[in-house]
Parts: sequence; C-alpha cells; structure tokens
Amino acid sequence: MKQIKRAKIALEDGAVFKGYSFGARGERYGEVVFNTSMTGYQEILTDPSYKGQIVTMTYPLIGNYGINPEDVESRKIFLEGFVVKECSKVRSNWRSTKTLNEYLKENSIVGIEDIDTRALTKHIRLQGAMKAVLSTEDLDDKSLVKKAKKSQGLVGIDLVKDVTYDKAQQWSKEGKYKVAVLDCGVKFNILRKLADRNCKVTVYPAKTAADEILKGKPDGVLLSNGPGDPAAVPYVAQTAKKLLGKIPIFGICLGQQILGLALGGKIYKLKFGHCLWPDVNTHPVFRDGLVHDLGVANCIHLV
Repeated sequence: MKQIKRAKIALEDGAVFKGYSFGARGERYGEVVFNTSMTGYQEILTDPSYKGQIVTMTYPLIGNYGINPEDVESRKIFLEGFVVKECSKVRSNWRSTKTLNEYLKENSIVGIEDIDTRALTKHIRLQGAMKAVLSTEDLDDKSLVKKAKKSQGLVGIDLVKDVTYDKAQQWSKEGKYKVAVLDCGVKFNILRKLADRNCKVTVYPAKTAADEILKGKPDGVLLSNGPGDPAAVPYVAQTAKKLLGKIPIFGICLGQQILGLALGGKIYKLKFGHCLWPDVNTHPVFRDGLVHDLGVANCIHLV
C-alpha cells in the first residue's frame, strides 16, 4: 500500500497550510502566486515565466486529463512547486500519456494537495505575493516560516539566464516576414502563432547584442515573456534601447516591462499579478521626444 506523505507550505508572514505531497519529495523555495485557470495546467507548469515561483491553482480538481507531449510551452518544467486542492488520480483524454503525479515526479517538482487553495489565494490577494517554502521533509511551522523569510525571493535576481536558449534557434524556416525573438523565456505557443501568421522566426539568446540581431535583417523584433525582476536584466534593456528607432519592436509580459525600461520608464511591482486591459483613449502610450515617467505594471504572473 502506498504511503501517504505529509507536506506543508509556509509563507514569510507566518501563514502555514498543511496537506499531502504528490510528485517529487523534498523542499523548494519560491514566491507563492496563484492562477485561476480551470484548465491549462500543463501549459502553466512549462511556462518559463513561472521560474522562481510556487504556483497555486484555485480550481479544485487538477490533472483530470493527464499530460501529453503536445501541450508543453517549453523544453521542461521551470516552476518551483505546485499547489492544488486535489490532484486527480484518473487521467481521461485520448492524448494523455501519463498522470500529473508521474509528470511532476519525473521532473523533480514537489506538489502539495488537500489544502484550501482558495483560502491561500485570498490570503495572497490581501497580503500580496510573498516568499514561501514547500516541504515534505521539515514539518515544523516555526522552522519553515524562518526558512521562507530567509529565502532569496525574486527581487534583483536574474532568472532569465536560467531559461533562455544557449544559442540561436531557427523556429520556422519559411515565411514572408522575418521576426527576431529575443528569448527571455519564450513560450512555444507564441512562436507557433508567429509562424501561423507567415513569419520566419529566429529565436536569439537573451544576451545577444543588437548588432547581431540586425545582421539577420528582421522585419521586427519581439522581446519575449519571461520570469523575475526586469530590473535584474539590464543587458536586455540595453539591447532594446539600441534597437529602438531602427526596427519595429514589441514586448510581451517581461518583454513589455523591459521595453518600458528602455524607454525611460519605471517599474513597480503589483501586490499580485493582473491582466490589465487599458483604454487607449485615456491611457495612451507613445514616445514624442519628451521625458516621461511611465508606470509599468510588473505582471510576473497572469491571472
């Protein structure tokens, strides 16, 4: 009979939630955040933007359609830990090749279930995303809280270097428009959608110089999504600054924040992640040669 292993997640403000482990066993540190999606857990697990974070799913049952090789968003799982109310023991989908539990175990990702994930989410909404530790080994509340407080967090830490490619990759070889993607942790689906729109896509490592990108004569440059603090990757902002005015450029997620820095903007961290849909009539973004203090919301995670 399989032994049930207890687990706990402790936050730096002293809150502790207890449950049972699934996936790998061990101890992991990260910023605890939440995601309200009902599906798409495999895409969330493999999204490089979650590097350095412990992700809480608010939907009560996760893992019911299993795992398949087609729905990954990167070459591996990058998040630090996974928190659910219930990890499904049954996988029901014709494409499924393994269970969520098996997938996490193979990738050495610690999971915790049987906790009130909505209570944890409400706590984060009130107090803000914060440092945490998830453990199956140390179950002492005071010890865990102390460890969470001492963990490094995300501020000032370059996580892009851990998720970017080591060398340039040709994603699609054919297309009318040549797009250079500066990889800060790009998701596969962004690349797929560019290719679907008749783009020849080349993915460059995050530290690629502007001159190297321009050698490829792209029609435009995308600064990709990615994890962590945009202020911790000034080399990407410098590259973007050198490209401005020479070629069309746009950013997604972390890339948008880096573009804001390159334009002279300031970054401030939200209490927890948002998806904002601004009214362009009341919140226009433009560059007119004047000095602007742009407030760029740091959406490290999207909900």
